[in-house]
Amino acid sequence: MAATLPIANHFYRDHELGRDGVKLLANEYFVTREDMVVQTVLGSCVAACIRDAGAGIGGMNHFLLPDSGDPTLANSDAMRYGAFAMEMLINALLKGGARRNRLEAKVFGGGAVLRRMRTINVGEENARFVRKYLALEQIPIVAEDLLGEHPRKVAYLPATGQVLVRKLPLEQRETLEEVRAREAAMADALRTASREPVGRVEMFARPAARPRPQVELFATPRPPRAPTA
Repeated sequence: MAATLPIANHFYRDHELGRDGVKLLANEYFVTREDMVVQTVLGSCVAACIRDAGAGIGGMNHFLLPDSGDPTLANSDAMRYGAFAMEMLINALLKGGARRNRLEAKVFGGGAVLRRMRTINVGEENARFVRKYLALEQIPIVAEDLLGEHPRKVAYLPATGQVLVRKLPLEQRETLEEVRAREAAMADALRTASREPVGRVEMFARPAARPRPQVELFATPRPPRAPTA
C-alpha cells in the first residue's frame, strides 16, 4: 500500500479571526476551498502554504526534515520528510482543481530551537530544502519568514492568501520546551525507523537569493494604561 500523509482533523472555532479553523500537527497537511483558518506552531519544522487563487483552493503542510538520505526508510516514516510532504500537498491541490502554473507559495519556520541538534541545524536544512524544492517545481515563493531562533504561530487563510505570523517569545518557556520536546521526539523516531524501501529525492542547486515581501504579524496585546489622576 502506498504511503499517505495524514489530513489534519483538529477542527476548532478561531474567535480571534472570526472563522472556523483546523490545527495542523507535525506530519499533517490540509487543503480547502472554504474561507477558514489553517493554523500550526513551528519550531525547527517548516510549513509551506500553497495556493491557486484562480481556482480558489489552497493548503498547508508541516514537516520536520527535508529528506531521509536513507532509501531504506519505512514508508510510514517517510511521511515526516519534506520531499513527501510537499508532493502530497501539491498533488492534493492539483486533484482539487488547481493548475500548476498558477501555484504560489509562502513558507515559514526553520527556527533553531533544537539544542541538541545545533551541530546539524535542522531548521536551516529545512529552509534550504523548501526553497530548492519550490524552485525546482517552478512555484514562486511570494513571502517567507524562515530561520531565527523563535518558534512561530502561523495562521493561513487559503481563501485570501493572507498569512498571519506571531513569533513566540523565548521567555514563554512552556511553549518553547513543548515545541522542542515534540520535534526532538520526532527526530528520535526517525533514527529508529524500521526499514522498507522508499524513494529518495536528490538535492539541487540553490536558487539566487531575492528579497521576499514581509508577512503580516499578529497584533501584540498592549499592557493596560495606568489610570490618570
